[in-house]
Amino acid sequence: MTTKQKAYIALAATSIIWGTTWVASKIGVQKTPALEVASIRQFIAGSLYVLFFLFVKKLPLPTLKQLGWLAFMGILMFVSANGLATLALKYISSGLAALIAALYPLFVVLVEMLIYKNNKINQLTFIGIVLGIGGIGIVFYDNAFHSHTEGYLLGVILSLIAMVTWGIATIFISRKKAIINPYYATGWQMLISSFILFGMVIVSGDHIPLAMIPFQTWGALAYLILAGSILTFVAFIYSMKHLEASIAALYAYINPIVAILVGSLVVNEKLTFNILIGSVITLIGVYLVNKSLKQKKEAIPCSDADAM
Repeated sequence: MTTKQKAYIALAATSIIWGTTWVASKIGVQKTPALEVASIRQFIAGSLYVLFFLFVKKLPLPTLKQLGWLAFMGILMFVSANGLATLALKYISSGLAALIAALYPLFVVLVEMLIYKNNKINQLTFIGIVLGIGGIGIVFYDNAFHSHTEGYLLGVILSLIAMVTWGIATIFISRKKAIINPYYATGWQMLISSFILFGMVIVSGDHIPLAMIPFQTWGALAYLILAGSILTFVAFIYSMKHLEASIAALYAYINPIVAILVGSLVVNEKLTFNILIGSVITLIGVYLVNKSLKQKKEAIPCSDADAM
C-alpha cells in the first residue's frame, strides 16, 4: 500500500470517526450531566497527551507565561467551545450540533472583515455566507416546528456560542506564533480546562458520583478519548502531511453528514429531506467561503515576513 493510499484511508477515518463523536457525545450525556462528561473526557485525554510529551518526548514543563496562554486558550476551546457544545447535545440533535460547529469559518471571515479589516467580501465569499446561513436556517426551521425536545432553542444558542468561541480561538491561534509544541499545548489546554469544568460541575451541583455513572457513558467516553481524541488526531496529522491541504480539509464537510446519518440510525434522531438539503446547502456555503479565502491568499504576493 502506497503512502498516498494510506493518507486517503487516514482522511476517511478522520471524516467518519469525528462525525461519529457527536453521536457518542449525545449518548454520553443521556444519563450523565453533560459538563461532567466533558470534564472527564478532557481530563483523561489531556493527561495522556501531557504524560506522553513529558516522559516519552522529554519536553520541559511550560513556563508560567506559557501556562497563562494555555489556560486562556483552554477556556476558549475546551471549556466554552467543547463544554457548551457537549451541553447543547442535551437539547438538540448531534447532526444539528455538528452542522452549527461547521459554520465557524463563516464567523471567522466576518470577524476578520469587520474588526481587522483584512478581508473584503468578494462575490464568492458573499454567496458562501448566504448559502451557509440559509442552509442552517432550513435545518433550524425543520427542527423547530417538529422538535418535542424541551430546551431546543437553548441548545441552539449554546451551540452557536460554542461555534463563536471556537472561531475566536482560531483567530487568536492564527495571529500568534506558537509558543509551545501545538500537540503538547493541546494536552495542557485539555488538562487545565478539565479542572475548570470540574469546578463548574461542583458549583452547579449537577453531577453524580463516578461509581454511579452508567456503563453507557463510560463506553461513550472511551470511544471519545481513544478514537476521537487520539486515533483520529494521529490520522488527521498523517492526512495533512501527505495530502494537499484542500483534500485533507474535506473532513470538515463530511463529518456533519456522518453525524446526521449515524444519529438517525443509532439514537433515532429525526432525518427529513429538508434537513439533508439544508445540511448540503450549508456545507456548500462553508466550502465556498474557504475557497474564496484560499484564492485571496494565493493572490497576495509573498512578503519577507511571510517567507520567514
